[in-house]
Amino acid sequence: MLAMGAGGGLMHAIGIVAAGRKSGGSIMRRVIAIAIAGYSLAGCSSLSWDAFKATPPTVQVQLESVPQGADARTSLGPGCKTPCSVDVSAPDSGFSVTYTLNKFQPATIPVQVIRIPGDFSSPPSTTIDPNPVVAELQPAGPPPRAAAKKKMLVAKKPKPPKDTASAPAGSALSQPAQAAPPPTR
Repeated sequence: MLAMGAGGGLMHAIGIVAAGRKSGGSIMRRVIAIAIAGYSLAGCSSLSWDAFKATPPTVQVQLESVPQGADARTSLGPGCKTPCSVDVSAPDSGFSVTYTLNKFQPATIPVQVIRIPGDFSSPPSTTIDPNPVVAELQPAGPPPRAAAKKKMLVAKKPKPPKDTASAPAGSALSQPAQAAPPPTR
């Protein structure tokens, strides 16, 4: 009986150790599962939904000027020397193109963005109006010759006061300057 009791005790101890491993393993699995779930939720909080948005379409804009050789710059940034073309990301609203050339007045041309939604048979498209964007630059007038055209003004001598009595009281004009008395001999 002792052997059986001892054997039973040994078997019982082995059962406890085996049970401990079994329950310890399931606890460890739970800890790992909770950690993975925590990292997953933390990753979702920093996820940017911008990655799933479609990028704005790029359109090619033809830029021309009369006379040629003007610097053309879009309000979106890109620019070139005419005649040329630039690729721009089409904004939701319109933009403008500004032309500059020495000895000519600058010109700014508004450009409209037109979006055509697609359907099942065709993809969406984006166009701009006008394309090509053309500016006719006006010559700048001659620089003003302010010094040459300005009339020479001659300084006039101030008129002497007519009557000292008509000057307001308390003013310097109301009291004539005292002349020095003539020298006595």
